[in-house]
Formats: sequence, C-alpha cells, structure tokens
Amino acid sequence: MSSTVSSGVVLGTVLPKRDTSSHALPDLYEASIAELQDGLVEGSFSSVQLVKAYLRRIAEVNLEGPALHAIIETNLKALSQAAALDDERKAKGSRGPLHGIPLLLKDNIATLHEEGMDTTAGRTRCMTACHLAYYNIYSTLGSYALLGSVVPRDSFVAAKLRQAGAIFVGKANLSEWAGMRGQVPSGFSGRGGQTHCPYYPNADPLGSSSGSGAAMAIGLAAGSLGSETDGSIVCPSSRNNLVGIKPTIGLVSRSGVIPISSHQDTTGPMCRSVADATLLLNCIAGPDPRDEATLHQPGVIPDYMRALDKNALKGARLGVPRAFIRNVKTIEETFNSSLDIFRALGAEIVDPADFPATEELLTSKAEELVLTVDLKIDINKYISELVEVPTGVKTLADLIEFNKTHTDQELPPPFIQSEAAPVDDTYFAALAKDFDLGRTRGIDAVLSQFNLDAIILPTDAQAHLPAAIAGYPLISVPLGFQADDVEVLPATPSPLHTQAPGLPFGISFVGTAYSEFKLIGYAYAFEQATHVRLQRRAYHDAIPRTQLTDVGEGGSLNYAQALNLHHCPS
Repeated sequence: MSSTVSSGVVLGTVLPKRDTSSHALPDLYEASIAELQDGLVEGSFSSVQLVKAYLRRIAEVNLEGPALHAIIETNLKALSQAAALDDERKAKGSRGPLHGIPLLLKDNIATLHEEGMDTTAGRTRCMTACHLAYYNIYSTLGSYALLGSVVPRDSFVAAKLRQAGAIFVGKANLSEWAGMRGQVPSGFSGRGGQTHCPYYPNADPLGSSSGSGAAMAIGLAAGSLGSETDGSIVCPSSRNNLVGIKPTIGLVSRSGVIPISSHQDTTGPMCRSVADATLLLNCIAGPDPRDEATLHQPGVIPDYMRALDKNALKGARLGVPRAFIRNVKTIEETFNSSLDIFRALGAEIVDPADFPATEELLTSKAEELVLTVDLKIDINKYISELVEVPTGVKTLADLIEFNKTHTDQELPPPFIQSEAAPVDDTYFAALAKDFDLGRTRGIDAVLSQFNLDAIILPTDAQAHLPAAIAGYPLISVPLGFQADDVEVLPATPSPLHTQAPGLPFGISFVGTAYSEFKLIGYAYAFEQATHVRLQRRAYHDAIPRTQLTDVGEGGSLNYAQALNLHHCPS
C-alpha cells in the first residue's frame, strides 16, 4: 500500500483494496473481525493459526525492531484456548461473530487468575520485559505493587467477551495507573516501558490506553478494549488512526477494572473500524449487579450493529463548538474541509454552536478535585476485593509507601495528594460543578439551544473534556494526518515527539447520555464516505511482516516460535 497522503480528507479517496477473492487470506494489518470470522467459518484457517500469527506479529515489533512496547505480556494459554474453540466449532458450531477471535485488553482490566495474566496498572521496573513474560497475566495497571495479585473473577467485560468466544491474546501497555500517578510520560509504565506511536519513530502515543492504540494500529490483534476517565480511549485512538468509543457512564460495567473515578471511568472498544468497535460494544454493554451505575440504564439496550447505516447523516443537525478549537492549525484546516463532506452526506452544520460557559469549563479545577478524591475511595475498594496481593499492599497509603521503599523499581511516590484528600463539602461542590459545566451548561445546553443531534470537534481539541465530566458518550474516527513537511517537535524527543510528519488525528462525535446508537450511525457514515484510515500506514519498520500464509498447517511457524516473546532476546 502506498504511503502517499494528504493532510486533508478527500471524499471517497482510498488506496487500492486488498484482494478479497476466496483464495486470498486477509491482511492482518487491516483485517476486520467479520473477515476473520468468515475465514474461520469457511475453514480457510483456524483460530490456532490466527493466534500464532498475532503472537508472532507481537514478537516482531514489541521488544524487537522498533520496540513499540505496546504489549505488557502475552497469554501463555491463548493457543490451547484457540485449539479448544476450534474443536468446539467443529463439534457444536460457532458461538457467534467473536468465536475464536483474538483480542487485547488494557492492563487495568482483570482476567481470570488461572489464565495467568497480571493486572498491574503498568507498575514495575526491577525485571526485564522478557522475565515479565513468564508471569501470569493478571491486571496490574502496569504496577509492580499489584504484580501477582489475585483477582476474584474476570472483569465483567472480559467475562462477556470470553462467553462470546473471544481469546485474550495479551494485555496492552498503558500510562502507569492510567496516567494518575503523575510524572509519567504518556504511554509509560514500569512493567511495560515506553509505548510509541507506530506512525513516526519515538512519537507520543497520546493517552493512557496507548498500548491498545499502538497495537491495533498495526494489527497485533483483531480488536481491543481500552478505558477512559478523560480522553484515554479517544486520544490514543486519534493518534493511532483508530476508532474509539467512550460509552455513557453506566452503559458498560467497570467491575473488575482498576479504577480512578466511579464518576468518570468506563471501558470501551478501540478498533480499526466503526463496525468492529460497535461489535465489541454490543457484546460488553449491559447491566451488572456489581456496578450500580449500570442498573439505571434506560430500557432495553439497542442492537448497535443496526446503527451501521451509510445514510445516517441525512437530515442530522451537527453543531461545532468553535471556541474549543485553538492551537491546532493543521487539524483545524482538515476539520473545516470535512464540514463540506458532512453537508454532502445530508447533514446540516451549525457553526458556531458554542457552549454558554466554554472558558469556565476549560479553566475549571473541579474535575481535578473530584478525581483526586475518587481515586482514594475507589482504589481502596478495588484492592480490598482482591483475593491476594503478594506485595502486601492493601490501601492507597500502602501504594505510596511501596514506591518509597522500591525506588529501584518505581518512579517517585504517586498519589500523595489523593491520600490526603477528604470527602467533604468542597468535593461535593466540585462534583456538582462538573455536572453543571458538562451537562446543564455544557453538552445538553448546546444540543437544546441549537436543536442539534450531536456535536462534532477535532478529537485533539479537547472534545473529550465535556463528555468526561458529564459522563456522556463520544466516538473518535480517523480524520487526517499531519503534513509530510510539518516540523518535528520537540526536535529531540524528551522522551517523545508530540508533532511529526504523518501523525494521525481524529474527529469526535459527542452526544447526550445513551445516544450511542445515533453517534455510531454518524461515525459510520463519515468513515464509509472518507476511508481516512486507509490513506496511510505506519512507518515501514513498525509494520509486522507475519501473515496467515506464514502459519498454515504446514507453515514455518511452530508453537515455540510463536511464543518467542516469552523468551529473553539475545
């Protein structure tokens, strides 16, 4: 595929399509979940072969070559699970569209202890990555403090995906403690190292769910889940040329996910297409007795796959809160050009459609206070429910002490401000202000005043902020790329480039609570009209070479080779 690209969006301009004849195997860089499922149903390849291929692709670029550090660890049982699902398919038929499909989960999403993957929130540094691969796959947020901790069960979202037949091929790297430990570059964790965006060497992956973003950009799995408190799904999706869905708080359970804030946290899909992301959302949405917020969903959750309508933008009124767009010149030019595409697709654009309290929202400190207090409450609750924590950590105070006494493994002590933060009138006032700025005088005010169906903004223009404090949904889809002659900033990465040629950026669709069906339709119609993702691939060395043709029944890749990520590089 050519690397030629314009920084703008051209309606209907795409690179040559892949061969989709019955004799061609899907290209794993771009293969959709539907394509892979078709191949499994037709017997063109097995889930075992698919897992082998993805494991090898991870091994090529994660620690070797460009060393993207997108994956914290792989699942040593993925191949045996794939074999069992292959046998089940032969004996009983398919469970559905996710049967035998390999996925990635962010490292704050718990998986069964007996499966063997850690959930650490990203913390760790005393071991090399190759040694870590021998550890069971728990949920750690990248943190050494939670390494080896035993979760009581799958997280709700993992259980739903597993029931649907998905295979968790590994855990994705992240900003340690999802970015809340402070003094950590975007995408860095003690356990996983520094994640890089695969569109330019040493580029900032832009957000907490950075491993999920970098991995999906180049096809290290068929789909992934990230988590978001404020921008952590949509920002890395924007930077890594992906579709990211941040659901309404209460649509998707957070139980079994290492928390930051019960008021803002959610898990959501990060995939290469709106259809793939919607398929995962369809699977993970629903009520969960272990998450009170999900017990207040309005009625029956719709089948979101029915929202995938190329004509969904016809008659839609979309507003542009122009005051949010500042200091993003290249992105703004591309965004402005995209407005004509929306009009061509039948939408009415209201521009400007500004919030009544934009400046107050952008400068408010209320969110910071809410997250600081929520972190202490929610982390203590999460740790108290763990079956075992080998490090002896039981509270946020213990986490702070762990960092002080393990300076050879960890960065300076985090969370000190959260440990001291009280639940008092100031906290409740800050929470009320968030809802006022995000909902009453924010998203709901604009939708009502201008009679809008949704709001559109460049994702990088803080589109995530009002949705975060309101608890409302947004979807980011690819919009464009930085020009090839753009200045690289900083010139010497310290430690990351924040601007560089070819770095992707996205556009966000924002709505009121539980408006996902409508937003998915708009995002899908725009995606299908523009095919921006297909206009540019990652830089050459960041693209894995392994394909399904390399792992056929008589192929050159055996189990030991597929698992070479679990051995120290020479």
